[in-house]
Amino acid sequence: MGQTLIEKIVERYTIGLKPYQKVYANDFVAVHPRHVMTHDNTGAVIPKFESMGAVQVFDSTQPVFALDHDVQNTSSENLAKYAKIEAFAKKHGLAFFPARRGIAHQVIAEEGFVIPGTLVFGSDSHSNIYGALAAVGTPVVRTDAAAIWATGQTWWQIPEIVKVSLVGQLRSGVTGKDLILSLIGTFSKDEVLNCVLEFEGEGVATLSMDQRMTIANMTTEWGALAGVFPYDGVLRTYLLERATFFEQRGDANPRITRALIESLDLLDLEADRDAYYAEELTFDLSSVSSIVAGPNEVKTIHSLPEIESQKLKIDKAYLLSCVNGRLEDIRDAAKVIRGKKIAQGVKFYLAAASSLIEQEARQQGYWETLVEAGAIVLPPGCGPCIGLGEGLLEEGEVGISATNRNFKGRMGSPQARVYLASPAVVAASAVAGYIAGAKEPEVKSIQGMITINTRHETQAEVEIAEGFPTQLEGELLFAPKDNMNTDAIYGKEFTYQDHLSPAEMATKAMLNYDPDFQTIARQGDILVGGWNFGAGSSREQAATCLKYRGIQLVIAGSYSQTYKRNAFNNGYILLECPELVTWLKETFADHKEPTIRTRLNVSIDFAKSEIRCGENSYTFSPLGQVAQQLVVLGGFENLILAQLKEQNSVLAAEVS
Repeated sequence: MGQTLIEKIVERYTIGLKPYQKVYANDFVAVHPRHVMTHDNTGAVIPKFESMGAVQVFDSTQPVFALDHDVQNTSSENLAKYAKIEAFAKKHGLAFFPARRGIAHQVIAEEGFVIPGTLVFGSDSHSNIYGALAAVGTPVVRTDAAAIWATGQTWWQIPEIVKVSLVGQLRSGVTGKDLILSLIGTFSKDEVLNCVLEFEGEGVATLSMDQRMTIANMTTEWGALAGVFPYDGVLRTYLLERATFFEQRGDANPRITRALIESLDLLDLEADRDAYYAEELTFDLSSVSSIVAGPNEVKTIHSLPEIESQKLKIDKAYLLSCVNGRLEDIRDAAKVIRGKKIAQGVKFYLAAASSLIEQEARQQGYWETLVEAGAIVLPPGCGPCIGLGEGLLEEGEVGISATNRNFKGRMGSPQARVYLASPAVVAASAVAGYIAGAKEPEVKSIQGMITINTRHETQAEVEIAEGFPTQLEGELLFAPKDNMNTDAIYGKEFTYQDHLSPAEMATKAMLNYDPDFQTIARQGDILVGGWNFGAGSSREQAATCLKYRGIQLVIAGSYSQTYKRNAFNNGYILLECPELVTWLKETFADHKEPTIRTRLNVSIDFAKSEIRCGENSYTFSPLGQVAQQLVVLGGFENLILAQLKEQNSVLAAEVS
């Protein structure tokens, strides 16, 4: 059987393959990625690295540090954390970019760390953006990052692969942001959840690199683990421009050169004709119009004329973030705003995705146009998108944002409403004082279709590893919301407080979802969620806080793959059982409370992969040896610690 582009790329970075061995979707592989990026969370990765017993970084060319999340915070505590990260980078000879250089994803792309045909991990949920450069970019969690620093490798299960064929061309005024919002809203039933996507088709060549970065970035919100574009003429031209930039800057050892690009031309970076895809989506770009998503839900989309007719008043507008803070975005906003002023009572916040982009926008005159209109300038980096720094939404306010997420409470008060749109619509709204945009013909229906191929597998009895429980029992606690995001499970206001103890973290669990959860939950409960549990941010605490709270395990219809990895990397059990979730939703359909004490006791048989609830029996996806070992050892960190001890023993024996 042939291979997809993604399988070919992953195979290039897989360790321990036998001669002529190929890798395919669903394979568990050990990989040595080209790079692993961490940002402010480097401060939390360092103690994990040290607790593993590592004293030096295995491959100093792999890690890249870029400080970007809390760059407006000049407190002594935050500055000390930043200084500690920089000192660690200098000690080990690692690539480091300080605060206000820009958002990590944009910076490492600009600086040539991401090139076609590579596997690049990032300890951030929007690492999918690297797929715009024909790389497999995907998020990993802090424990994985520490393991890669220590050993140069980690484990990864290659997800199912979906082909997304783009036909036609976007109409004038329609952007990459409109396209990805349309894809998310059209295929909104978890069609691509936990999959990796390959974009192809005649329409791809019509998309600029800035548009591809926007689309690849928000495949995260679509539920995918990666979104990879092909290596084509558009990308090659971009790489040549970067090579020229490095030449003009006088880099001694530029990461992108003309010789490198010529070598990329010789690589096999195309899917085989007989490659297998779990699903195939086809989407007509010409059917896309300007889209607004929300409030507080990315998958709820509206055509611009539909929502503009409501004259929905706004209080704040945002042109910033790793999804829409690039030059084309700033240019589009400047074209709309030129000669106008921001509406009375509206605050319009502006930040470039990087200092290089801000510099170019100033040279082109776009920046001055926006500032003269009344834009409030923030430093290159994150900020209000993640609920940090100046410009947060207050109770009752409405925001229109060119960011990638509008989860409840993420950009400020949980009582605020947030809509997502393209930079042009954000700019037009800031001027109008309500959600508005340029007039354009409305497309009556978005044209997309899907073909699904399903694998059928026979479930055998599972061998139980020594130390892993054969059975568990407990009462079900039901939180029926689908797409339960990590902000709801563990709030942004606690995420970067690295000093919190496990007991303190336990008291924060689920508060953004249900303030009463802490009084309802009991030690030993088994929490049942809906579909796509743990969506959104890659914060590890969203898994560990439930473990610390005494919840034995979580059962859901499906999970964010990043959340699942976080859980098992911390020795915490997650089970997938769609049938049980469906039954509970039907049984408790009349209950309106967000957290339901079901008074149902269940018995879980791990050997049979079976959940027994009264007279009912439900099967779940089996937990194999890898998952069991992670639980038995208390997480991936302990597994790495054992490996390092073994490596050190071998080295000591060789020396003696």
